[in-house]
Amino acid sequence: MSFRFIHTADIHLDSPLRSLALRNSELAELVGDASRQAFTAIVDLCLEERVDALVVAGDFYDGDQTSMKTARFLASQMTRLHQAGVRVYMIRGNHDAMSRITKQLVLPDTVTTFGGRCQSVIQRGVGVDVAFHGLSFASPKAPESLLPKYAGPQEGAANIGIMHTSLAGSPGHDVYAPCSVADLHGHGFDYWALGHIHVRQVYSGASTLVMPGIPQGRDINEAGEKSVTLVTIRDDRSVEMAERLTSVAQFERVSIDLTGASEWSEAIVRIRAGLEQSREAARSRYLVARLGLTGTSALSWSLIRDRDLLIAEAEQAAEQVGNSWVEKVELALSTTVIGDLEGGADPTLELAQSMRDNAGSEAFRSDARDLILKTIADLPPDARGFAGKDE
Repeated sequence: MSFRFIHTADIHLDSPLRSLALRNSELAELVGDASRQAFTAIVDLCLEERVDALVVAGDFYDGDQTSMKTARFLASQMTRLHQAGVRVYMIRGNHDAMSRITKQLVLPDTVTTFGGRCQSVIQRGVGVDVAFHGLSFASPKAPESLLPKYAGPQEGAANIGIMHTSLAGSPGHDVYAPCSVADLHGHGFDYWALGHIHVRQVYSGASTLVMPGIPQGRDINEAGEKSVTLVTIRDDRSVEMAERLTSVAQFERVSIDLTGASEWSEAIVRIRAGLEQSREAARSRYLVARLGLTGTSALSWSLIRDRDLLIAEAEQAAEQVGNSWVEKVELALSTTVIGDLEGGADPTLELAQSMRDNAGSEAFRSDARDLILKTIADLPPDARGFAGKDE
């Protein structure tokens, strides 16, 4: 027989929108509701898989939230789990350490929120008993390791540690409850359900350590599909894992090479092709794309000049692809093509090329000499030596 649970963390329920989404009201609504949809998907997965428990390793909320809408939503989802016989084990991380919802909301008795002192809760399973060990952040700051505060493993049970930690550090994440992977392996637990770092990481060894990552990205810096971990503990205490998709909206950087494109319509065709390719590759319901236009093209100046039109046509292309959005267009184009300005050439480069072409002609040199002499004559006497004595 076995014991099965879903491990997630860093849900950041109803997290305030990042400014990028506010430019488009429909996109803002999609991204703003995505964390709820992702958590609903997690609960759905718990019910479909008939798991024994759901483990949330911190940062369920985002800051000191007091919204009753958030509270009602959470209560309804926890009731679904309670009615299905799924127990919930939660700790508070740095973002929700001070959350009033966490502390005041009355949840079913099948929900355990660990406090600021380490607790151990044993859940009896069929064939295997499981001891859950958890410790919440008492405040948003945790500069020292919390591992010494955890009890040792319970004999005769599979031991699951729940911890919110930055481990040895990670780019883009501040240090919270730092702890080495080696120390966690040496503590004697069978599985560590970790949270805080938003990128999925798995460390195998004497025990199994999993950082499941954020289940729903919130902006382009959290790009890619997001997931939770389905964990199975066999009666011999061996651990099996499976990654399960939860993200509703998937942020992706989409690079479009416009090298050689000379017509506006050709650029739009390439943009649409790039969106179609990314849409096909994305497993989440919605694609939220940041387009990066690169390459050498005579269109570079036109695309920069008519950026608003470009964005509108890119958004239309995304709409035609289906379930796709463009949240931003970045231009990193260059041109070496000198032609008619109306054809799209960069006027700055056109001027530079014209000067290079004419610099060797006697007429140009004569005109330049006359202009310099006139300029020198107009200067005060003590400033006329700036050009040197020789022609």
